[in-house]
Amino acid sequence: MSLLSTREITVPADRDGTIRLDDVTMEFRTRDGGTIRAVDDATLRIPSGQFVSVLGPSGCGKSTLLRIIAGLAAPTTGAVSIGPKEINGPSRQVGIAFQSPSLLDWYTIAENIALPARMGKKSTLDDKALKARVEELLDMVKLSGLGNKYPKELSGGMRQRVAIARALINDPSVILMDEPFGALDAITREHMHDELLAIWERSKATVFFITHDISEAVYLSDRVITMSPRPGRIVSDITIDLPRPRGEETRRMPEFARLAADLRQYISH
Repeated sequence: MSLLSTREITVPADRDGTIRLDDVTMEFRTRDGGTIRAVDDATLRIPSGQFVSVLGPSGCGKSTLLRIIAGLAAPTTGAVSIGPKEINGPSRQVGIAFQSPSLLDWYTIAENIALPARMGKKSTLDDKALKARVEELLDMVKLSGLGNKYPKELSGGMRQRVAIARALINDPSVILMDEPFGALDAITREHMHDELLAIWERSKATVFFITHDISEAVYLSDRVITMSPRPGRIVSDITIDLPRPRGEETRRMPEFARLAADLRQYISH
């Protein structure tokens, strides 16, 4: 049985992270009173627990789609839902990590991770439980014992791990990631791929991952979506049927090279 079908079966019913986009269009007003269509007629279903990457040229609407799923922007037309609920604003069910960790320099690492749980609606965790959750996440991202450090004391890769831990603080069923490793060097980036996959396996969350890196998309994903230049349309949906767990040998597989070549054709037009 493939990992794709296994994850669909084993995700608990109360953590339904199925993402649905139905005929989603997004337009923005320009200063001269005109409109720019950023996303055009996007229809997509991501079963709960899948890891899906999105590839496309700059300005094709990838980040706009992520913001719509996050509830940070409302589509001009169409509907978006997570599980049985239509998206109408930010939710604790969704965790977000961006290219820049955007940590607060005057907060400790532990305080940065706990921040989303202390914002907005009252947290379901009391102080003791929240502290335990932060410690659990520090262990998950391999930063145990560093909770009292400050962001400036950590490397770039370590700061990005903090950002991932922060995205997980509310135990979300969906994790949205917008080029989270784009600023890292190649060696650190590959190491972070393996760290992210280990975290994903433990969290059982649905991951919507934006990247410009074809090899990164193939290595991480169950499926890779490609988008056209603006207005962004979904032009392909490729299943990545490579065995898991993945490692360095995965990148040397002929099938890995074939999938990367196929995806390159879709985003070169």
